[in-house]
Amino acid sequence: MAETKEKVLSVNNLVVNFRTDNGLVHAVRDVSFDVFKGETLCIVGESGSGKSVTSKAIMGILAKNAIIANGNIMYRGENLLEVSEEEFYKIRGHKIGMIFQDPLSSLNPIVRIGKQITEAMLLNNDKLKLMYNDLISDDLIHYKNTLAKMNIAINTEKKTIDALRYELKKKSYKNEAEREADERLLKEKEEHFKNFEKETHEKYTAEAKVLKEKLKETEKEAKQKVKEYKHSVNEEYKQKVANIKSKYAGISNSDEKAKYKEELKNAKTEKMDKLKITKAEAKRRAIQIMKEVGIPEPEKRYRQYPFEFSGGMRQRIVIAIALTASPEVLICDEPTTALDVTIQAQILELINRIKAERNLSCIFITHDLGVVANMADRVAVMYAGKIVEYGKAEEIFYEPKHPYTWALLSSIPDVDSKEKLEAIPGTPPNMIYPPEGDAFAARSKYAMNIDFRKQPPYFKVSDTHYAATWLLDEHAPKVEMPKIVSERIRISLEAAAKNQAVNE
Repeated sequence: MAETKEKVLSVNNLVVNFRTDNGLVHAVRDVSFDVFKGETLCIVGESGSGKSVTSKAIMGILAKNAIIANGNIMYRGENLLEVSEEEFYKIRGHKIGMIFQDPLSSLNPIVRIGKQITEAMLLNNDKLKLMYNDLISDDLIHYKNTLAKMNIAINTEKKTIDALRYELKKKSYKNEAEREADERLLKEKEEHFKNFEKETHEKYTAEAKVLKEKLKETEKEAKQKVKEYKHSVNEEYKQKVANIKSKYAGISNSDEKAKYKEELKNAKTEKMDKLKITKAEAKRRAIQIMKEVGIPEPEKRYRQYPFEFSGGMRQRIVIAIALTASPEVLICDEPTTALDVTIQAQILELINRIKAERNLSCIFITHDLGVVANMADRVAVMYAGKIVEYGKAEEIFYEPKHPYTWALLSSIPDVDSKEKLEAIPGTPPNMIYPPEGDAFAARSKYAMNIDFRKQPPYFKVSDTHYAATWLLDEHAPKVEMPKIVSERIRISLEAAAKNQAVNE
């Protein structure tokens, strides 16, 4: 795809499995997409389709039983699946923020709202420490990431063997020869792992040793620069105090004394602002952000508790907390699910406005195509751990190609259409045993024999529109989309044409 916009985040061939008592759950299967600067990508699909797992993989907050079997997540040229936790600490929340689905579970019910908004700012309030960390950041990250790559490579290989061992333990054998063959295979894998672990450890340890020496030199230089900065701030403060004392020398007037004290206080405040984020500064920033997200009387609300807020207002608070670190990418995981329709519209409008004002890149996760109609620049339709259709918003809404996309569009309530809403029959497949072919085939009235035998590739509809369905194969019979979908598209296009004619 030819794109002129700046690519911020890229997910490539991501595979995420989960080890469970019943077997290996294939939650995300070969998922790829890009997120561009200032754009919104909406990931749409039923519960259990892998949307939230994908977002948690990006944030590095997957459960301990998760196995990332393949793929990478590139952010600003760095693979997030290989970074150390120290580096992820600097990215998570600061560079990539997340808004969760239930605002009440995201907030501490016994802590005032103001404290929850300012918490992150005050935890990182030492500007000298932040300056030092910034100066050593590149070398420290390089060193830590090298060690992290070693551990990830070893742990990934180990998890693969553990999964194989678990699968073989549950397997029913027809004869002893088959059992012995599997035992030999497992033993070979275990021997290979021992050699792999040793070679990987030697390789990365040697590389890390060189990087550690370089880091020590950088730390020494950084400490000196921080010391010089602190000294310059103190000297500047002393000079200001001397000037103020000289200016008001010999005064006796009470008004002049008040001005003298005020100037001394301002000089001290200015000095402290250069060295740390004070509680007063954090509060000022918090109230400003509360205003930005549309919370009335923020000075009063600042001291209230979460239970004193409505559902919509709580969600605004969660958004405010996510914005305190000025992230570049904002992931919204079904942020309107727990809200009524009117409040939903307000929160969607708020996210759109903030995205435009701050030029944010946004990943919006939902199960409702109707919600994203006015949100998305691009849409990824996800089913059974795979993206089945991907394209610009207008392509997904006006030229949908996958039967699952048709089914989602058919289930959206609409006041203009006279056609009866169509429910999607059946249930999603058990991802412990993922289907061999198209996962939606068992629920689709358009399924062909090949859909049950072979997974469809991505067929190119346009440079920006792809769909994984055998209906787009040149040998497939011609199939029309459901009447309810085509009728809605017709009504929508006619309305758009009418509005354009009026505006002209």
